[in-house]
Amino acid sequence: MHVINELLGRSHRLGADPRNTNFAGGNTSAKGHAPDPVTGQDVELLYVKGSGGDLGTLKEDGLAVLRLDRLRALAGVYPGVEREDEMVAAFDYCLHGRGGAAPSIDTAMHGLVEAAHVDHLHPDAGIALATARDGEELTRRVFGDRVVWVPWRRPGFQLGLDIAAVKEANPQAVGCVLGGHGITAWGATSQECEARSLEIIRTAEEYLAANGRPDPFGPVLHEPLPEAERHARAAALFPVVRGLASSDLRQVGHYTDTPEVLDFLSRAEHPRLAALGTSCPDHFLRTKVAPLLLDLPPDAPLERAVERLRELHAAYRADYTAYYERHAGPDSPPMRGADPAIVLVPGVGMFSFGKDKQTARVAGEFYVNAINVMRGAESVSAYAPIPESEKFRIEYWELEEAKLRRMPKPKPLAGRVALITGAGSGIGAATARRLAAEGACVVLADRDLAAAEKVAAEIGAGSYRASDAAVAVGVDVTSEEQVVAAVRAAVLAFGGVDLVVNNAGLSLSRSLLETSLDDWDLQHDVMARGSFLVSRECARVLIGQAMGGDIVYISSKNAVFAGPNNVAYGAAKADQAHQVRLLAAELGEHGVRVNGVNPDGVVRGSGIFASGWGANRAAVYGVEEERLGEFYARRTLLKREVLPEHVAAAVFALAGSELTHTTGLHVPVDAGVAAAFLR
Repeated sequence: MHVINELLGRSHRLGADPRNTNFAGGNTSAKGHAPDPVTGQDVELLYVKGSGGDLGTLKEDGLAVLRLDRLRALAGVYPGVEREDEMVAAFDYCLHGRGGAAPSIDTAMHGLVEAAHVDHLHPDAGIALATARDGEELTRRVFGDRVVWVPWRRPGFQLGLDIAAVKEANPQAVGCVLGGHGITAWGATSQECEARSLEIIRTAEEYLAANGRPDPFGPVLHEPLPEAERHARAAALFPVVRGLASSDLRQVGHYTDTPEVLDFLSRAEHPRLAALGTSCPDHFLRTKVAPLLLDLPPDAPLERAVERLRELHAAYRADYTAYYERHAGPDSPPMRGADPAIVLVPGVGMFSFGKDKQTARVAGEFYVNAINVMRGAESVSAYAPIPESEKFRIEYWELEEAKLRRMPKPKPLAGRVALITGAGSGIGAATARRLAAEGACVVLADRDLAAAEKVAAEIGAGSYRASDAAVAVGVDVTSEEQVVAAVRAAVLAFGGVDLVVNNAGLSLSRSLLETSLDDWDLQHDVMARGSFLVSRECARVLIGQAMGGDIVYISSKNAVFAGPNNVAYGAAKADQAHQVRLLAAELGEHGVRVNGVNPDGVVRGSGIFASGWGANRAAVYGVEEERLGEFYARRTLLKREVLPEHVAAAVFALAGSELTHTTGLHVPVDAGVAAAFLR
């Protein structure tokens, strides 16, 4: 239908520009006609972005479709602002047809305003005026009577009635500024509505640029650390901060050190403004009522910074609990957790947290929006967000609680970060895919960066942003420097590491007399030395997070079984197998479990077998190389071929939520090789 295509096109254009609105923020609508499926008569319908959708990526099934006659009839039975939440449930009785998205709280605004097309957006420039201390006067000064001020009111049915009345009383107006919140524009056509939205936003931007003070955040107190030093400091602090922010529920992190964030944290006024918190409901629902701010200079000793963050975190939790208790009533939802969603570190940047990477990243993006809002408001007036009590009414709104209840149950590894070595092919790639499918964020480390990037792109293909699900890092595990850099990259990508899979390996099939010192050193460097380096660097992170964790070694049947022409590989695998026992004994006090998997005969998809090992083993056993998998299967008790996915399943079993009291274990994945039974 033409009206739907127009609406989606307008939504995509508006949502593609962060100056207009933020991710999943705002909503658009259009009114049109369609035949009633029962009577065949034409009925007027409202097509409006549904609850939780994103304008930039909106699809037709993300629209709620309602009968306008029934929606407008609700005004006649509206019981008043004290009971307006009941109206959201009534929207369900206005729906047209089956399917579509759940109607959002802003549906009334779109349906009750007498205009064919309506946009409600959260642009930084518009919110800057909306949160300025003299926002009403500024709105008049900037727009004249073309845009009307609407005082703060929580989103809902009454706000829809208010805006409808404002439009009716001001026929010359093209839209309004909603106090503390955002903007709304309307038009007779989709093109006119979009043009008016952009007119309001660009006019506000131009006014702030022309009239704003150049230093609204005050003089510089501390310059940001240089980039290399800044990232090193961030990598050292991030696991500690993530552990603190996960006291109630395990979180994934996102690091932001954009110029806006660094400049804000370098200025004299940032402590005062940070304490005021965010204002727009879309902002503080994701950023919480206020951030945690480290009150030390950038060059404070690292140990002191960690100590102070722990002190401030305890104070934050106490303050948040007090905030909840000040405003909670008998019918309020229970407190969801007292940890911060945003942690600000002067000179270093911002750490944001959420149940997954996208949620954490978006929380950070919203706080950058808030910084832009503060800058704009302070440049022409003073930043004056909505009162704390109003923030609580929205944060612990039963309608928001209902939205949370509708969300799908978290996957088993949700909130966990996995680092897999040798992840560009074979067992490593299969393990990365399985752990990501179970909800983990994955870091694919491989000497062949292009191969790891290809697998990471496949894993992230279904995500809004591929890097929210998987990132690739190049690493030669024999290099201490590269391993340190790879672990740092994992920390900066997701906040830390929870699950380490030591999979990188290679093999050369040589008899004892044919094995050179270089052969011996290469295999021990990659597997024994490499897994040691990876485990050591990741253990620093695991201990810093204080959330426990898992290290899984992909060892081999050959760590136990003494086969021919295999001295270097078998000895290196035996080294790895004993590292499992040693680290299990040492890291247990930190809640870190260390286990191993002993595969055998994983031919298909294996980088090791494809690089010559398969041909050599086939020659040793006197079979054709293409039949090597069958040969391995025939000699097993189960007569089944072992695939990379079977090894990945064992890793998931060890690191999942069932074997919580298991450490120091080796799990055979060899289809049954009696000579390799563990004794």
